[in-house]
Amino acid sequence: MSKSNKYGYSGVDIPTQAAFANVGKFDPAEINELVQEDKWTQYGQLELIETQNVSGVSAIDFTNIKENEYNVHFVTANNMSTNTDQRHLITRFSTDGGSSFISSGYQQAQQYMLASGSFGEHRSTSQSFLNYWTSSLGLNEEVGNAYMYLYNLGDSTKYSFSTEMSSDFDYLNILQVNFGSSVYPQANVVNAIRFEGHSSTSWTGSISLYGIKEYS
Repeated sequence: MSKSNKYGYSGVDIPTQAAFANVGKFDPAEINELVQEDKWTQYGQLELIETQNVSGVSAIDFTNIKENEYNVHFVTANNMSTNTDQRHLITRFSTDGGSSFISSGYQQAQQYMLASGSFGEHRSTSQSFLNYWTSSLGLNEEVGNAYMYLYNLGDSTKYSFSTEMSSDFDYLNILQVNFGSSVYPQANVVNAIRFEGHSSTSWTGSISLYGIKEYS
């Protein structure tokens, strides 16, 4: 810190400030400086790992997900569109850093609802992907948006779970909402994530991956 009087302390025996070990009296300028130095602990805050803005790609891979640092991840998909009607964006995990992605053994339980009043479900105990995340009709104004929480990716003793919610349009251009949970029921370390179409297609939009800061 640039101030000679830090957090109400003066002299040579000023406590060292670090993440999880902040003591003393703070003014707003000092808090801002600690935040910039990543020394101010704010449990539950979102910390951006990576944003990918893509255009016309078949798969969006995140291979540096910091699974050793975060137990809970948060993902957003913004204005996703595809070049083919009635295509869903799905999620797959990797345990080898993205060299390959797992295409069997997932389980999912999801519901979808339409603005017209109808509803249904996606469910499986043996699925080739984690979830139906969002979809698109292939038109610029009919984009899909979604968010998802991911749990235990870096824990070799636990299954990797997800909860997700999305809004988009069905093939009749009617608003639909999809929500639910999924799991990869293997106690492995997941260290990469792929988003792609459930059938061959190209995607345009933005996906951001965050970690949620917690006490460790």
